[in-house]
Amino acid sequence: MKRKSNTTPHILLVEDDPISQTFLRTALTELPARVDCVGSISAALQAADDAQYDLFLIDMTLPDGHGDVLLMQLRARHPVPPALAHTADDTLETRRRLLEAGFQDVFLKPISGNELLAATRLALGMATADDAVQWDDKIACAALNGNSANVLALRKLFLDELPSARNSVTAAIRNRDVSALRNSLHRLQASCGFVGASRLASTVTGLRTAPTSAVALEQFRAAIDALLELRN
Repeated sequence: MKRKSNTTPHILLVEDDPISQTFLRTALTELPARVDCVGSISAALQAADDAQYDLFLIDMTLPDGHGDVLLMQLRARHPVPPALAHTADDTLETRRRLLEAGFQDVFLKPISGNELLAATRLALGMATADDAVQWDDKIACAALNGNSANVLALRKLFLDELPSARNSVTAAIRNRDVSALRNSLHRLQASCGFVGASRLASTVTGLRTAPTSAVALEQFRAAIDALLELRN
């Protein structure tokens, strides 16, 4: 469900490391959002009982237990808010376990501020990327020596080739072909620079940084869909 644009989301951040907690809280306030921070399962359960939250952001290793156990206990009391997990464990088994536990997405530490904000906005249903400008004319003209006719011609070719590029990336992810994925994203990143496809370029960067992220993949697909609509 998309949130109303005039409301400020209320987020419960569960993180016991003071440095990580400060970084995450600071990044989340840029949404903007109200952020409550706690450092344990017991404190998180008490906070969730005392206030209504729009999102849970939970660390997987806490002083009094594991984040997936916390989510199970939170869900028994508060089934609605979405939840995101962050962890230093990069194994596929851990990611699969956390997704099955009910987390919408799982992020590896250290997470960038931009990646965190993008994932949070998507989880909250906030309008962001859909309203972004698709083309950066300044970048495109600089890449093509200021020739606007060449920019338009190259953008047409870019849009014609975009479905094939999307299929290549999707197939590489489906087949877990890291080399093919890297190559496809590299080529697409270069093409985005030539035509000034700034929004798509940003999502390509996100996918290169976090190729297993469901949020990064969703943002990538949404950016391509928005560009392809321009052909109609």
